[in-house]
Order: sequence, then C-alpha cells, then structure tokens
Amino acid sequence: MQHTVSLECAVTENLNPFGRCERGLLPLKMSFLTSWAIIPLLLGSVGVYSLYRLLQRLRSRAYIQDAVVVITGATSGLGKECAKVFYAAGSQLVLCGRNEESLEDVVRELNRMRKGSVKTHKPHKVIFDLSDVEAVSSAAKEIVKLVGNVDILINNAGISYRGTILNTKVSVDRMIMDINYFGPVALTKALLPSMIKNGRGHIVVISSVQGKISIPFRSAYAASKHATQAFFDCLRAEMADTDINVTVISPGYIQTNLSMNAVTDDGSKYGVTDKNTAEGRSPEDVAQIVLRAVGERKKEVLVAGVVPTLAVYLRTIAPKLFFAIMAARAKKERKLKNA
Repeated sequence: MQHTVSLECAVTENLNPFGRCERGLLPLKMSFLTSWAIIPLLLGSVGVYSLYRLLQRLRSRAYIQDAVVVITGATSGLGKECAKVFYAAGSQLVLCGRNEESLEDVVRELNRMRKGSVKTHKPHKVIFDLSDVEAVSSAAKEIVKLVGNVDILINNAGISYRGTILNTKVSVDRMIMDINYFGPVALTKALLPSMIKNGRGHIVVISSVQGKISIPFRSAYAASKHATQAFFDCLRAEMADTDINVTVISPGYIQTNLSMNAVTDDGSKYGVTDKNTAEGRSPEDVAQIVLRAVGERKKEVLVAGVVPTLAVYLRTIAPKLFFAIMAARAKKERKLKNA
C-alpha cells in the first residue's frame, strides 16, 4: 500500500522507513543545534570579559607605576607590606613613621628586593609623630618639598586598645583618637590642597570592621574607627566633582603586632597577641588587596571573613539580635577575664 504524507509532516517531521511520521525528531535536532550555537556566544563572552580584565589590569598598573605614594605607619605590619607591593609596582614611596632606624631598615629591605621588569625608585623617609598635629603639618610640608605633588596618600598608622569603658581614662580615649582619627585627618587636610591644585589625587585610609560595628572592650578603638569611616565618607562625597578618589579599606583581624602594641584602660601596653589576631589574614594578602583597590579606584573594600561580614549586615537588618550577641560576648569575655 502506498502511504501519503501530509506536506506538514514532510516539512516539519521525519519519516521512518515505513513512511510513517515520527513526531518530535526535528525539535530535538533544533535543540541540539541551538545548544551548539550557544557555545560560541559563551566563548565570546568569556573572551570579552578576559579582555576587559586585561585592560583593567593595564590601567591599574599605569595608575600606580611612577605615582608618588605616601604611607604612614610604614615600619611594620600592614604598612611595611604595602610599602613592598607599591615599591614592586614602581611607585615613588615616601615612608612615614616615628622611628628613623626602623624606617631605614624598611628602605634597606626594599633595596634588597629582586628587581623585576618594572622600574623602581629610591624611597624617601619622613619621621614624625602622627598624634602631634603640628608635627603632621610640618611633615606634610617636608613631603611636598621632597617629591612635589603627592598622588596617593595611604593613612595606615594606628593603635589598638583593650579595656573597659568604666576604667578607661579619658586621656587614653583622647590619645587613641589623636593617632587613629585626628592624625590621618590632619595629614589629609595638609596634602589635599596640593592634590586639588594638581588636578588629581587619591586618599586611602585603613579603617577596620570595627569602624562599622562595635564589639565590647574595644570602645576607644571602635570609636576612632567609626569617626574615621564617617570623615572619609564625607570627604568622598565632597570630592565627587573633582578627580580626587577616596578609598576606605575595612579589614578584620590581621596577623600583625596591633594587639601586642595595643594600650589598656590605664595607658599601659597590652603586650598579648590575641587568638583572633594570630588566626587573622596575613598582612601580605591584605597589602595585595589594598594595591588592587587603589589601582581600580574602589570606594570601599571590606576585608573580612564570613562571620564579621554577616555581623556588619546584621547590625543594620536585625539590630536587636546584634545587640544580644554583643551582650553575650561581653559576658563571656568578662567571665574568662575574671577566671
């Protein structure tokens, strides 16, 4: 018997060996072809993104190379590691600190670093105490005299604190505010006019997760970092119509001597490396994050683990729960201390 096949079947469907219509084969073929067509689109998207990232890296490198970078607290910890990564990237460094011998050690270490393909520059040193506002003003004049225009200022120097609010002397609160807040503010205000006159500049401040949330027995430190966060947020807004960039870096715990050098409620040295500090991120890793953030001109970077990051959001979304958690933490720490 001769089978007749409709035009629709002939066009849209396949026939089996017996001349019968087999529905669904063409959609399968079309789906197969569509899947193959997506692959070039995906590869093209990956290629475009890779090109974008390459251009971003080149732009970032050009932004940092040969730039005049001032780093406070450059004798140790994160400041020292920032000096290393910016030096390797070809920046012209001005290293700032209170101890001339320690700064000289850093300069010698930089000079011993293996030179890559990027041209490096001899670092400068400026010695001053960040807590002395008059000394900061004089240091700013010395910096400008040494290098002319400052392209990037990294406010890194700071001091930590451990103690109860009840027993902490106001003089200790004031000292911490002088170093962590008024010092960076004074240096920023001293160098900002020359940046504006030059038509460009970048202000970076190393704040803390504790500039966003407060934890018990860190009142003076958290207060200074909250003030820092607020000031530089305002500065960013006021500089929006200029080519002055502002970046706030908010790290969690870093493996430095910050807790060892912290002061207590009576102003004496804490002298202990906390467990959280010992288990924190390496300063080398954080310095690389700072370098990328500056090169990409990011406005803010939170450098913290899952728990601190959740705490930052919890403070806003569920404040009652956050307060309860902090109260429980205070109770636990007080119990451990009394034990």
